[in-house]
This record gives sequence, structure tokens and C-alpha cells, in this order.
Amino acid sequence: MATDPGLDRIQRWMQACILNQGTVEEAITSEAAQSAIPQDEAREVVLPSKSLSPLERLDIYRGMYLLRMEEALSIDYPTLKHFLGADGFMRLVARYVDAYPSRSYTLNRLGDHLSEFIATLDDLPRKEFCHDLARLEYALTCVFDAPETPRLKGEAVSAVPPDAWETALLKTVEAFRLLEFNYPVSRYVGAVDEENPFPRLVRKKTRLVAYRREYGLHRMDLSEPAYELLSALASGKTLGDAVISVLTRKWRPAMKESNLFEWFRDWMAEGLFQSVELADSQSPEPKESDQPEDEVDEAGEESFPASDPPSWTAAVAH
Repeated sequence: MATDPGLDRIQRWMQACILNQGTVEEAITSEAAQSAIPQDEAREVVLPSKSLSPLERLDIYRGMYLLRMEEALSIDYPTLKHFLGADGFMRLVARYVDAYPSRSYTLNRLGDHLSEFIATLDDLPRKEFCHDLARLEYALTCVFDAPETPRLKGEAVSAVPPDAWETALLKTVEAFRLLEFNYPVSRYVGAVDEENPFPRLVRKKTRLVAYRREYGLHRMDLSEPAYELLSALASGKTLGDAVISVLTRKWRPAMKESNLFEWFRDWMAEGLFQSVELADSQSPEPKESDQPEDEVDEAGEESFPASDPPSWTAAVAH
């Protein structure tokens, strides 16, 4: 080589060669590689060893790159790898990192776009199932990495006056994700982890909450009304608005008030909430003339009197 290309050009050339998924000859003649170091100079960048030519030595690094990407993604997507098989997963990884190469100092974020990439593929086996599965595994990774937050303690719940629950806000912990799928992907994850039998891979609406408790990842299946209620609470609705929005809808099978006791018992026990926020205690009380009478809504169902705590508040307080 007539002149030293400099470290910057060598690094850009090396990166272009490693990221190119063609042969090593195609890599050094690619536009990206030649923009750093022309083809006629490229063979002088890497020296030969006693047993390997310069291009053979370069090819070792190229092969190691894809293996490292596969290793990183298999940590975050072990169940997707199980479903596709080792070879199928490696082919997916090769296509994915070609579209979304690592651009960070850490590989923790390498798989952030895998589910959306899968959605663009037309030739992946059981694409819709794989898309749901990737969404779940990505959510579990996010939950695992989320900041630690305190759990709502029983003493704090007991300290809330019964008539304050209707306007209270329940704040969820940071390590928390609500998810809805078209396939039973959570059951499939459980089967791979030997928690339950493998499900039939047919379309079936499933809903769950993923959360971290005591440094362990957990998934809890949710019925549709439970999912709607927990979603409303997580979005910032008051407890009263969230519960009423669920109680006044017609569900099949019908939802009972006893369901609220079961849901809140489980959610509190699993530590899904970090705090309860009450309305400003200094807010003026309504005048007696302003107190509304019991009303009947459009569905013909009697609403709760404004002056009394609704009976469902006991589901939260106990």
C-alpha cells in the first residue's frame, strides 16, 4: 500500500466487510467497503499468517460477527429460537441484523425491532404466531430491565378511608406490561419452560400482564374484563371510573362483583401497584343541595349514590 490509510478508514472498511453478508470477495468489492479503501488496496490491509491468506483471516471475523449477534438475540428470544429451530433462527438473525445492524456499545438493545421486522416478512413460517411470540419476549426483556419500584403495602391500603377509594388513583410498578395477543404465546413460553403442555397453535385472543417480582419474571393470564380494568387503572383513570366502565359493560359470561375481589386480591398479592394517590383532601365538600340523587343511566341500571362508598370498594380495601 502506497500510503497508510489511517485508523479511521481501516475501521470503516472493516465494519463494511463484516456487515456484508456475501462472500469475502463480494465484501471487499462492496460500495461501502470501497468508499473507505479501494479494492486494489484492500488485500494489503490484512497481512497473511503462516496458514491463512489475508481474506481467510478477514473471513474469520465476518463469521464471528453473525454468531455473536445470534447469541445475543437468542438470550432475549429463546422461545422464538425454539419454535424456528437453530437453523431457522440463524437465518432470521442474518436477515434482521442486515436491516437493523447493531449501532450501540451494548447488545442489550439489538433485538428492539425484531417483532416489527418479522411483521414485514412474507416467507417466515407461522409469521403471525412468530410476531406475537417476539412481542411477548421483547416485553419480558423490557420488564426485566425496568427500574425497581416499591410495592404498595397493606398498611397503606388499610389507611385509605372507604369513601376515598372512588376517586383514588392506583399507580402500577415500573416493571409492568399489559399485552394482548391473537395466539396463545404465553402458554407456548410456559411449555418450553416445562410449566404446562404445548398449546394448539390456533388463533385465540389471549391477554396477560407481565411483571417482575423479587427479581423474577412472571406472567398472569387475564380475562377480557380484568384486562380492561387493569388497563384503565394503568392509564391513569380513577378507581371509580375504571370499575364503573367495566361493571356497566355486558360481558359473556357475565361479570360478577365477586370477580373484583379475586382480581384485586391477586394484583395486590403480586405487587402490581406501587402507590395509591388520593384526591386533594382540602377540596370543598359539595353543598347538600348539590348532592345528586340516585340516578338511572342509559342502560337502565341504577348508579351508585354519590354520598355512599360503592360496595365494590371493599374489593380493594380487603
